[in-house]
Amino acid sequence: MSEDQAKYLDTFPTWLRSLGDDAESLAALLEAEGVSEGAREAVAGGLNYLFKSLDLIPDGIDDIGYLDDAFVLRVAAALATAEDTGDVSADKLKALASLAEEGEVVRDFLGEHYGRLESYVKGLRKGAARGRAVADILADANIMGELLSDVRGFSRSYQPPSFAREEKNLIKLRAFFDAKLPK
Repeated sequence: MSEDQAKYLDTFPTWLRSLGDDAESLAALLEAEGVSEGAREAVAGGLNYLFKSLDLIPDGIDDIGYLDDAFVLRVAAALATAEDTGDVSADKLKALASLAEEGEVVRDFLGEHYGRLESYVKGLRKGAARGRAVADILADANIMGELLSDVRGFSRSYQPPSFAREEKNLIKLRAFFDAKLPK
């Protein structure tokens, strides 16, 4: 097993365990005052992805079902930090920066396919889940409240799946991204 593969097999289960907390951190940023529009769009798109009925990897797939969600949140955080984040408290930016930094692991893992995932996550700004488009989330306090309530519900009920420390899981994960990401 290569050093990189060992790193992924150690890191990805941690991301699965923290997915609910990561979503809550981004939700807190989304509702914070002073966050720039571009950063809010990136974060809202990432959070809304959690509720897409057809995501890149079905949530029920053993070991890897929620890793696409973890990857999308990290790419969305990286996209948000690439924007002028606005006037936001340091603690909220710290959580965002941490997720964005972990996005580099996603970049390393996906290699040549990372650009396709990044484009997909950028496109989430124009997509919808549960009838909620990002523009509507940002423009309507009631719709924003629905999303934030859904994120909190997800975080409370989320049960991290097991992740076997086996190379075959990395192969399956790459294969899903290669097959499902728009070319």
